Amino acid sequence: MRGPTWILLAIIVLLQYPLWFGKGGWLKALEMERQLQAQREVNQKLETRNAALDAEVRDLKTGYEAIEERARFELGLIKDGEVFVQVPQKQP
Repeated sequence: MRGPTWILLAIIVLLQYPLWFGKGGWLKALEMERQLQAQREVNQKLETRNAALDAEVRDLKTGYEAIEERARFELGLIKDGEVFVQVPQKQP
């Protein structure tokens, strides 16, 4: 009676091994799910950044205010008749 019980137990263990530890097993599926969730979070951040960049591009293509703002802050340009005043920062 003990012999067939151990044989059946061994067969069950051998059948369960691929389910848990095999190439497509539960543990591998859980790890892939964690990786998928992490990638979804990265994708969400990138989509938000891309939407902001897309809005900026549309603004630059359609409006002169955005172009003027960039010229002022990034290139230091001023309009005719304006006076540029720079206030130095105190150093600690």
